[in-house]
Amino acid sequence: MTERDAGDFSSPIRTEEEHKKAVSRIIEILGAEEGSPEDRELDALVEAVKAYESRTVESEFPDPISAIKFRMEEAGLTQRDLVPLIGSRAKVSEVLSGKRELTMSMARALHEHLGVPADALLKKPGATFGPAPTRDELRRFPWREMVNREWLEPRANLRDYEEEMYRELEGRVGGQGVMTPALLRENGQRRMNAKTNHYALWAWCLQVLGNANENLPQGDYVAGVVDETFLREVAQCSSSADGPLKAREHLANHGIALVVEKHLKNTYLDGAVLSLGDGRPVIGLTLRYDRIDNFWFTLMHELAHVSLHLEDNGEAAFFDDLDLKESSRIEQEADETAENALIPPELWESSAARERPTPMAVYELSQQAEVHMAVAAGRVRYEHNNYRLLSQFVGRGEVGRLFEGV
Repeated sequence: MTERDAGDFSSPIRTEEEHKKAVSRIIEILGAEEGSPEDRELDALVEAVKAYESRTVESEFPDPISAIKFRMEEAGLTQRDLVPLIGSRAKVSEVLSGKRELTMSMARALHEHLGVPADALLKKPGATFGPAPTRDELRRFPWREMVNREWLEPRANLRDYEEEMYRELEGRVGGQGVMTPALLRENGQRRMNAKTNHYALWAWCLQVLGNANENLPQGDYVAGVVDETFLREVAQCSSSADGPLKAREHLANHGIALVVEKHLKNTYLDGAVLSLGDGRPVIGLTLRYDRIDNFWFTLMHELAHVSLHLEDNGEAAFFDDLDLKESSRIEQEADETAENALIPPELWESSAARERPTPMAVYELSQQAEVHMAVAAGRVRYEHNNYRLLSQFVGRGEVGRLFEGV
């Protein structure tokens, strides 16, 4: 035992090391003769240990402010000592009084430099600090556009609240680690325009995942459910006017979220496949080109990624600008799978629309494939590389209105 332990049993225990030594000493002198010095030491140590544990283990995980104050007391720190970690004396005072929310950068600094447990700061048992955007990265987010889109509440000076706003978006998603910076820094097989604003794309992903997390599909997702039969079932939803809504319901019944969210400036995005924290797939569509044929091809392309690549390759996200003529194996597979799910190869090969793309030939093809006429028209336009052809049949402006207010 230390000199303090041997001579002053009433001194409070301040560190985990002192706590461990006190517990060891209690075990050592259990059963001491009543009235002996060891008996008095035992009583004092038991009270000191109880006091220490009541401060550190008040609940499954202590609240952040109590945890910070305990570490300050333990290390003999004043509020001035926290300024480098929190930002200013005023901020330190506001945080410790509960008048100001603890931001992620503050929490991370307190954890790394003061040793406050992450689970206490994040108010979640077993929590750890995952990858987070740097301050410079946060500055690049399109906060004004996001506020104008009503994704976030307006604030007087957005720059002063960038971290709080990011934390709000991240909270809607389900916490740290669901949408990490690495997903956007490592392009991999992504079909993305070189001019893409990655921070705008990052923000869009958080919004899509947040919507999905707050409106979780009722069904359970089972890996492998998206097979050829499943894809054909989804494709055949297109035959009715409200087909996009029926497709969303069908996906939800199988644990797959479909979120329609307009793209942000300079994202050049048609669709994406993301994942929630529990591994549930999320398909995000932008309706950048609001046409029936474009909606169905993009949806089937993203579903093809879920079927073929999401699990097998360990990829966590796919992003697609379908204006790009992609040559990668993964994108070729997704394109081909989408085409064949919408119009089976044998029907396309035998269709008169291949050689004579008349409205009647296209209509007959759509009936044989059990899909919307716009889907058949879109295939003909693509194969003939003529996007003036059959333009009256592709359903411009018909999809977005279905999702308005839904």
